[in-house]
Amino acid sequence: MRLLAICLLPALGAVFAFALSGRRFGAARVSTLVGIAAVHLVLVATLWLHPAPAAFGGWMGQDALGLIVLSLTSVLFFATALYAVGYLRRERPRGGRVFVGGLLGFLAATSLVALSQHLALLWVGLEATTFTVAPLIFHRHDRRSLEAVWKYLLISSVGIALALLGIFFLATAQSGAAGRPLLLPDLLAHARDLHPAWLRAAFLFLLAGFGTKMGLAPLHTWKPDTYGEAPSLVSGLMAGALTSCAFLGVARITQVTMAAGMAPFVQPVLLGFGLLSLAVAAIFIIGQSDVKRLLAYSSVEHMGLLVLGLGLGGIGAYGTVLHVLNNGLAKAWLFLVAGNVVLATGSSAAAANRGLMRTLPVSGALLVLGLFAITGSPPFGLFQSEFTILRAAVGAGHPWIAAAMLVFLAVIFVGMALLILEMALGDPTPPATRARESWWLLAGPVALATAVLMLGVYIPAPLQHALASAATALGGLAP
Repeated sequence: MRLLAICLLPALGAVFAFALSGRRFGAARVSTLVGIAAVHLVLVATLWLHPAPAAFGGWMGQDALGLIVLSLTSVLFFATALYAVGYLRRERPRGGRVFVGGLLGFLAATSLVALSQHLALLWVGLEATTFTVAPLIFHRHDRRSLEAVWKYLLISSVGIALALLGIFFLATAQSGAAGRPLLLPDLLAHARDLHPAWLRAAFLFLLAGFGTKMGLAPLHTWKPDTYGEAPSLVSGLMAGALTSCAFLGVARITQVTMAAGMAPFVQPVLLGFGLLSLAVAAIFIIGQSDVKRLLAYSSVEHMGLLVLGLGLGGIGAYGTVLHVLNNGLAKAWLFLVAGNVVLATGSSAAAANRGLMRTLPVSGALLVLGLFAITGSPPFGLFQSEFTILRAAVGAGHPWIAAAMLVFLAVIFVGMALLILEMALGDPTPPATRARESWWLLAGPVALATAVLMLGVYIPAPLQHALASAATALGGLAP
């Protein structure tokens, strides 16, 4: 029942919020958002203490990787819900009920993805995220937001159609083999009996489809416009939670193909997508003038690191799972801080936001710290996960991959530092006074920053066990 409640509670909350029409119910909608986010977080925490049995004939269940993604999503959503309290006091998007309802619908859909043990059900959850997020991107109802949401819907629809074909190919590969159709435990148990040609086709189509939702290059073109035009809290959820759920889809099909003994086929493809994403991010980050578009290309970089570690295997799989957590937390942190900047000045362009350390000192400091966190500097958690992936490349006998990774990461650091340090330390134009920063707008980013720092110096034992279990399930090793 807990698994069902985790998905159903936010779905019912979305219906309730949408039913509350009119501005007089604004406080009730926000209270519903925060309350459901808190209850969802508590329910997810109980899964760590007392695992829930599989439900609905095994279609829903918890495993280590799914629980990590679900927990990340719940934490990010709770931080975002707190941020939304301050955000909606400063800027009321048109159709507030659609805004709150869309956020809660997104939580329901991502929870379904994380708990799905049936790959068709996982596909349904990812498709649902597309329709819950689209109205949130279009919140300003202007030409640029319309263009962004159209591009997002168009490219996502192509990706999800490719993924659907991949699901069909996987079902065809399983035909004649033992086990229940498309259930992950049965696919893994009888992976050697799957038809090799159809399984290869399924892997390629699912990688392309779910890779589009992740934003892997060259399937990333929706990201800069979408993240740039959506409210920053929505961009943070997409960059931190949605991409992690899409990665879960890639990880599931990778599990199956690895179990079928197809590592020589799978790994070069993953390595190619990973290196290409790093290269594209490095090229386009240089010269960016808008912090939200900068973070969009940073997301492309980190999606590349995820599949790169997955393709390297060994301790690279552990680094990838740890990086899912670190990237999700850090990306949401930075987007929420970018949201503070936009609320204060009305723009995310660097030229309009110089001198943040003087005008928005807390947000400016969080932005600078976020720069070092997201670029993998110690002592933040991303240093641990990126260094683990780097070690995997060297240990697997691919020093050229390690060298290319270091070069791309260095270029990305320089590009991000040029823009963010200009915003934080430059001279305000015109000279500006210090603005008052709301606690509601700072609580979420501060909590997420603390979590990223903690993961760089200490990983709790239950989380360490889950990370090791997830890495083993992906065919890797714990360091």
